[in-house]
Parts: sequence; C-alpha cells; structure tokens
Amino acid sequence: MPDSVTGPPVLAEIRAALTPDQVLVDPVSTGPLSHDHAEWAPVGAPLAVVRARSTADVQAVVAACHRHGVPVVARGAGTGLSGGANAVDGGIVLSLAAMDAVLEINPLERLAVVQPGVVNDHLRAAVAPQGLWYPPDPASSPWSTIGGNVATNAGGLCCVKYGVTRDYVLALEVVTGTGEVVRLGRRTAKGVAGYDLAGLLVGSEGTLGIVTEVTLRLRPLPPPAITVAGYFSSVVDAGSAVRAVAAAGLTPAALELVDRHCLEAVDAWKQMGLSVEADAVLLARVDEPGAVGEQIADRVVACFTESGATWADRSTDEQEAEALFEARRLAYPALERLGPVLTEDVCVPKEHVPAMLARIEKVAERHDVRIANIAHAGDGNLHPLIITPPGDDAARERAQAAFEEILDAALELGGTVTGEHGVGILKRGGLERELDPAVLAMHRAVKRALDPALILNPGKVVAALDVDPRTAPAHQG
Repeated sequence: MPDSVTGPPVLAEIRAALTPDQVLVDPVSTGPLSHDHAEWAPVGAPLAVVRARSTADVQAVVAACHRHGVPVVARGAGTGLSGGANAVDGGIVLSLAAMDAVLEINPLERLAVVQPGVVNDHLRAAVAPQGLWYPPDPASSPWSTIGGNVATNAGGLCCVKYGVTRDYVLALEVVTGTGEVVRLGRRTAKGVAGYDLAGLLVGSEGTLGIVTEVTLRLRPLPPPAITVAGYFSSVVDAGSAVRAVAAAGLTPAALELVDRHCLEAVDAWKQMGLSVEADAVLLARVDEPGAVGEQIADRVVACFTESGATWADRSTDEQEAEALFEARRLAYPALERLGPVLTEDVCVPKEHVPAMLARIEKVAERHDVRIANIAHAGDGNLHPLIITPPGDDAARERAQAAFEEILDAALELGGTVTGEHGVGILKRGGLERELDPAVLAMHRAVKRALDPALILNPGKVVAALDVDPRTAPAHQG
C-alpha cells in the first residue's frame, strides 16, 4: 500500500512491534505530549507519540528510528522547564510514563530498582515502610518521574545536605541510539571497573541513551526535622544570611528562599493564610537528632539575626512550618496563573549568593520586568521567575533579554547556567558561553560515539552544536 494509507515506513515497523493503542497519531492526542513546561521553547510536530510499556517496546522503537534516520525524543511526566522533552518535526515522542513499576526494594543493600515512569513521591512512599528514604526531592516531586529526574540530574530542597540524583544512581538499563540494550553501573557500594558510564548518562537529557530501569541508593529515614524561619526586608539580606550559615560551617537539611511575590501568589491561589510581613523568607530544616539538632537550629537562627533578619526563630507551630514549605513547592504553578513564566535555574558559589540576588534585582529594573525569586539557597541554586502579562509581545522580548543577562551574570560570578533543570533548548546559548571550545568538542565526541546516527533528542543540549548539515541523517520517516 502507498504511504498515504499505511503511513511512513517507520510507523509501520513500530505498529508491527507494539499494540495499536500504544501509537498515537491524532494531533489532538499528540499535542499535549509534545512539550514540557518550558515557556516559549520551540515545539515540533511529531510523527507520532508512542507509549512504551517495557524495555522491549523502547528497543523496538529506537531500532526502527535508527534504521530510518528518524529522531526519537523520550519523555516522562513533562514537568521539565528547559524544553528538553519537546518534540522534533517528523520524529517520534517516546513516552515512558506507563513504565511505572517499583521492581525491587532491598533493605539490606539499601537500594531500589524502578522503571523510569515511577513518580518521585511514589518511590518515597514505597520505601518508607522499610524505614528507608530517597532524598532527591525536586519541587515537582508529586508529579515528576525518576526517569526525568535522572535525565536532568534533578536536585531539590534536600540537596544542600544530601546531594542530587547522580549521587543516588547505582546502575542503569539503557537503550542506546543504535537500539542495543545495555546495563551500566553496579549494585555494590563501591566499584571502579571501567569508566563511570552510568554517571555520564545522568543529566544527559535523553541525548546519549534512553533509560529503561534505574537502581537507586537509599538512606535510612531521617528523624523529624526542626524548622527555622527568618524574615528579611530584602532578598539581598536573605542572601547574606545564606552566606553566613555556610561560613559558620552549618549544613541544614534544607535552606530555601521564597520572596513576597511568590508567597502572595500562593496565598491568592490557595488561601493558605500566609501573613508574612517580609520581602523574603528563609526556611531551614535541621534533622540532626536531639540536643545536637537543637544547637544547630539555634546557630542558624543566630546567623539569620546577625545578617539583618527582622525576625528569626525556631518554629513552634509545625503546621505553620509545613504551610511555608508547601508555599515554596507551589510557587511556580501559582505564578503561572498570573501569566507566562520564564524560569531561570542558575547556580553560583554560596559566597556570591547576595551579589547574584542583587544583580537579578537590577536586571528586573533595567528590563522593566517582574521577577519573583525562589531558591535552593543553601547550595546557591537560584530560580528567578520572570513573569509577563499574557499576550504582551514587548514584555516577552524584555523577559528573554533579562533571561540571557541573568545567565551571563551567573557565569561572571563563577557559576553555571543550569543547576538542575537541564540545558534543553532554552540554555543552549548559555552552555556554549559556559564551556570552553575544547570541552564542547569532547561533548560532541561523546554524543557521536553513543548516538552515531544523531537521532536521540536532536537539537537539545550540545547536540544542537555538533550537527554538521552535510553529514546529519535525513529525516526520512
């Protein structure tokens, strides 16, 4: 039959390997699954969205795409903020959301084996009855998947003390760009046999391989935490307090910044009764047990006070403390209700947090844009949120200029253009400014070695810089 009846050959192969309900071609169905939450990141029109249910499904799809030179973009829950899961014209979007099984929980070895579609919070709930805990906790943890967390090396509120996703990935099952299934890493506590290819795949945003199984390190559940809150008359004063906490040698389990814009947006949305009289709030959690934890909490209060807090204390109302942390998690969706939000994700050394916050304020003034601030302040990971009125093209242009200027400011202060959201589409120019040409060449060499046909999430991360139009494969379908 002609293509007009059967569709492109790659679709015929995929349909032959999977069941009909797994292959979506109707634009009404494929549209919502063709992009993540990145504002203004370009989105292509995919040939189809394929809903994988197993590693064999993923292998069949990638192998077919490799044979026909068709791009394939993996996606999880679509909570990303950099365009990393956005569709490519004429490509296949491969959804891993249905691969959502917790395959093993091993209390002796303190590890879990999961499929990529497992939601972050669901994993935490699954291991908690065993007295275990999975620390990485991005603000999207109620919705984001482990596969997506691995793709961007996600961090979260606890990462200041407990580290990011890469610190917990022991092993991966991966489908390569040629359709081969390989296992990387190990289950043992230690191991240095060969290069750390599992670590290389973490944070690669689906450009080097598609993760189909993850073995994760777990920790014992921590004791109940003490919450410390501090109110500040400016975000710069709050940044000074962050620096003071670090200078005192303290490492809270969380140290988060939320400004007035965020709190007001959350309160207007959820009516949580947040009556905070401050332009910025710092929230710390201390989870050392007993008297040691109380002493550390008191020292954090002292750092806040000495840095200009208008009020600081250990919380005596756990419900109020939880409401403030919940407001931190809800800040992004609350601000989205006000208009398009362009989300930043820069990270700077802790000593430069005050200076970076001051620069963000100046950028907002210079470009006449509204910027709200939330931050994993304890490790210097700042999330300025640039809010624009709906349909205002001039404001959009100013917001995009502010976005790029914030990237440059972070680099000038010895920081990076992305701490945890990934490069995707939005940060490609920033990545090129951050990395030396020789380092970019190393990235290109790794990409070509692991994805020789350049079909895995093309146009994302460094892949956008390494495609020579004279040698790149044609998208034949």
